[in-house]
Amino acid sequence: MPESVPVRCPVCRRTHLYTAPAYPCACGAPTAPRLDPAAEPAVAAHRAWDDEWLTVPCAACGRPGHWPRPELGCPCGTVLRVPVAGPAREGGTAAPGPDPADPPRPPAAEPGGHAPPGPRAPFRPRTIRTARDAVTTAALYLRWLGYRDIRRADQRPPNGIGLAARGLLAQVDPTVRPAGPRDVECLWLTAMTESARCVYFSLAGYTGAARTGADALGMPLFVLDLAGVPQPVNDPAGALHGTGAPRPGTRARDGGS
Repeated sequence: MPESVPVRCPVCRRTHLYTAPAYPCACGAPTAPRLDPAAEPAVAAHRAWDDEWLTVPCAACGRPGHWPRPELGCPCGTVLRVPVAGPAREGGTAAPGPDPADPPRPPAAEPGGHAPPGPRAPFRPRTIRTARDAVTTAALYLRWLGYRDIRRADQRPPNGIGLAARGLLAQVDPTVRPAGPRDVECLWLTAMTESARCVYFSLAGYTGAARTGADALGMPLFVLDLAGVPQPVNDPAGALHGTGAPRPGTRARDGGS
């Protein structure tokens, strides 16, 4: 069983119980890095793809595998690196992901996925190693929520990649800087002109001003961890994760939330 350790955010001082995600080794055994409960987490302020990977040996066969570094998205918008212990080594080779323009396959149940209430199967995470993987993960997650006809948005956002579905605009920001209030406002204004809802996905989290603005607009904010699981960071995101896409015929409130 993957271990769980308490992780205290140095920014807001909240304490979270974090469980290291397990990944299947080629031999079939689940593999997860050992966590260090005595070490303090670090804030992932400046991120680079080459620094986001660990080489973790399989406990069953000893084969080394390249897996994402354990991270936690705090509700305050801070992304925390969870310290690891044991034989895990730095680095890994990033493989290219599938093209986000390709239609995503319907998600199926898989250990480690989120299991929301209702008849939906658990969300199947996809490891994020490139910016393309981040966009693909967001598209798969939107499909899991119940949105259909997911495609590239007609209008390109100032940062990241835009996705569109029926009644929805989404922005995926795979950069290493937290999304700011201007990013949130631009997405909301674009969605309002199209009478659509909107949702934001970020790899590096959000500034405090961005979170405040999104809360006022009712915009869901998600952090994408490198394991490929979108984590809600505000109440609108938590509600969307729990209820899924609105039923056909439901109109967007305030033009974008």
